[in-house]
Amino acid sequence: MTVEAKICGLSTPETVEAAVRFGARFVGFVTFPKSPRHISTETMRALGALVPKAVTRVGLFVDPDDALLDEKLATRALDMLQLHGRETPERVAAIRQRTGKPVMKAIKVGAASDIEQGIATYAGVVDRLMFDTAEGTLPGGNATAFDWTFLSGRTVPVPWCLAGGLTPGNVAEAVRVTGASIVDVSSGVEESRGVKSVALIRAFLDRVKAL
Repeated sequence: MTVEAKICGLSTPETVEAAVRFGARFVGFVTFPKSPRHISTETMRALGALVPKAVTRVGLFVDPDDALLDEKLATRALDMLQLHGRETPERVAAIRQRTGKPVMKAIKVGAASDIEQGIATYAGVVDRLMFDTAEGTLPGGNATAFDWTFLSGRTVPVPWCLAGGLTPGNVAEAVRVTGASIVDVSSGVEESRGVKSVALIRAFLDRVKAL
């Protein structure tokens, strides 16, 4: 099984270039002011321009209004939208239709039932799902994993991504337990909160390529 990786929360040309060079299939840009990984619209425009077409550029949003979506999409730096807030299925469908972009909805997992409920609620209105930990104060990037056995042997009717507490040291085990074909990392490749490490990005992507 081929496993693809997304490096999220990128904020500098050096780390974007490292993610691309070492094999990331997706790169993520955060637009949420409370996050240490938040970047401005102009920074997003500049970073997005560094990414080749073969790599999907993902914008992370938390309960965005139409004006914010319009502002960020006007940069032409985003290929996919990742919704990490309390968006209803109706709002998710409306965003997908209005923007014409594929949408990935994050499901916060604290119990096995959260996965079941997330699939039932959103699978019909999204292009992808992301399963992330419910723990932490931020909508993603909290350096905490949920119980991966919740996903063991489970069939998900749309493509999905595993997130939450992944690192170069545990990503192989995470994939083994969950069967994930896409993994997302943010805090696990940082040298300090919000500051990505080129060396850790390379280490993570090398481990993923070896799977």
